[in-house]
Amino acid sequence: MLLCDVGNTSYDFLDDDKNYKESVETFNPHAITKKVFYICVNPHAKKILEGLSNWVDMSGHVDMSNYYETMGVDRIFACEAVSDGIIIDAGSAVTVDVVNDGIFEGGFIYPGIRAMEQTYKNISSVLDYSFNFELNFDIMPKNSQDAISYGYLKTFFSEVMRHDMEIFLTGGDADKFAKLFPHAKIDKNLIFNGMKKIIKKADLC
Repeated sequence: MLLCDVGNTSYDFLDDDKNYKESVETFNPHAITKKVFYICVNPHAKKILEGLSNWVDMSGHVDMSNYYETMGVDRIFACEAVSDGIIIDAGSAVTVDVVNDGIFEGGFIYPGIRAMEQTYKNISSVLDYSFNFELNFDIMPKNSQDAISYGYLKTFFSEVMRHDMEIFLTGGDADKFAKLFPHAKIDKNLIFNGMKKIIKKADLC
């Protein structure tokens, strides 16, 4: 089974158990002749894929009444993979979604690591630091790196922890956020797992 999560910069594939990526700028989806089950947040790529009969858009097989209209399809499929828990998808944006007994309860969107680091850098070159994910939140910072790290991470950490639920981490920066949540489950294939679940439920194979 070939699955694909199409983002703004890459086609992320799962071919059985093998993960690989192709650039949105250079990849030609016409080159694949086997059936591909996909989701897509890239409007330009979506127009191309809609004209290919072997590319099956999974977004039409989810009960959208459980979600809100403008919610990203990648977030939706991550939620479909989890019965109970809080999902952190750490990419260019960091999304946090709560699923309780199979029902999406809501979520929020946070700037991603690089976006926030660039924001601080734009304020002043003296704030050009990477975030310290091993910061002790019980001690108020006394240096600039820890000060911006505390400002970005403490609120995020507190909001996630107040739900007292199992935490699922996915996305490119999942390993960094795992330092904040050492008991979280890292699953880089969470979105693909949601796709598999819907494929089976809709009997698409």
